[in-house]
Order: sequence, then structure tokens, then C-alpha cells
Amino acid sequence: MQLINITEITGTLIVKTGLRIGAGDTEMRIGGLDNPIIKHPHTLEPYIPGSSLKGKVRSLLEMKSGLMGKTKGEPLKIRDLQGLSEPQKTEAKRILKLFGAGGAEAEQIATQDIGPTRVAFADCPLEEAWRQKALEEGLPFTEVKSENAINRIEGVAQHPRFMERIPAGARFAFRVTLKTMAEDEKDNLENLLLLGLKLLTLDALGGCGSRGYGRISLEFHDPEIKAKFDAITPFAGEG
Repeated sequence: MQLINITEITGTLIVKTGLRIGAGDTEMRIGGLDNPIIKHPHTLEPYIPGSSLKGKVRSLLEMKSGLMGKTKGEPLKIRDLQGLSEPQKTEAKRILKLFGAGGAEAEQIATQDIGPTRVAFADCPLEEAWRQKALEEGLPFTEVKSENAINRIEGVAQHPRFMERIPAGARFAFRVTLKTMAEDEKDNLENLLLLGLKLLTLDALGGCGSRGYGRISLEFHDPEIKAKFDAITPFAGEG
């Protein structure tokens, strides 16, 4: 395999509704948050992990392809190619080329002509211009939303909890790189990646998506990438 190009896709990820990617908290504190979000350990500013983006985009593409049902919800692996129809196998190989396979499948990677992972998602820090504006205007980088369950018979709130999240309007610097191998021309992996990103903007990122959290939009710096992204209609002609 020969590497012939690396495409850098950059832009801005805009938070449309409160976004939370949990960090976990090993220390219980009276009056503390039940569910803090992930923050940079030095600046304590929120960021969006590249792993969260990659995992969600991959899962959406596997769901759309119909392959998620065949893997019982697990990430697609090379061994899952067995028993697939040819169209399914072709799509599965495109996803595996884009996102990679586990190191334990090294021999199969070679025999199935998958090769190395093509896409890399960088962590997304706060966009510097928005960060400076927030500091100047005293805007918070995070907010705390209180939630509770409602007893449907008594009509009273119960089990209160406090969720930390990134507020709507926050802007993050977005960067993805895509390797192109000489053998990839027929696979059109750039379009597959952009399709996954479009699906992400139609779904949600992070936790509590079914409760309205995590809606985002993407702005791209490259006009050509933007035009390709805008032209994508994921479900045109389906159903």
C-alpha cells in the first residue's frame, strides 16, 4: 500500500443545545456535582474528545448500513465480514478502512486488504475567538442543569440530580485528517466520512441525546468540503 495524500478537514463545531461528555468523578463531595463533564486537566476548560466524535460517527454509519444488527451492537470487526452479502461486505470494508480494525486482527487486516486506519479525529478545544469573547464578557464555559424524575401518580418531583454540560452557543475548533492510499479511489472514503458527519448533525453527540442534549452543527473552512457536505442527503430515496 502506498500513501498518496493526507486531507485535512477543519472547521468549527457549534453547540446548539447543552452538550455533556461525562468525565466521571471518583470523589464524592457534599453539594458537589453528580455528573461533571470532561475538562482539560491544566486549564479546566471543556473540550470535545476526538474519541467521542469518532465513536459516534462510526456507530451512526454502521447503523445506517444495517451492519449494527449483525454485530449485536459491537463495533464492526473483520470477522464480521463472513456471511455478508457482497454489497454488505463492500460497505463493511469501507467502514473498516476508514475507522480501522483491532490489533488482534492483524492477519485478517492483511488478507482482507483493509490496511491502516485512514481517519484521525483530533480533540476539539474551545475556538480561540469564542474563548476570548467568553472571557471578556464573563460568559461561563459550563452550566449546571438540575433534573429530576416525576412521580406520575402523585405529580411530584423526586430523585434530583445536577448535570454539568457545555452551554448552547459554545464553539470548538474541529480537525479531522484523512489518509488516502493508492488503492482507495473506488471506495470514496471522503464521502463516507462526510456522510457520517452529516448523520452526526442530525443526531446528537455525548450523553442524554434523547432528552435534547448534544445537538451540534458544523462549519467547514474549505468551501469545496462545505459544498460536498451540504449536498449530502443521507436518506434520499429510502423508505
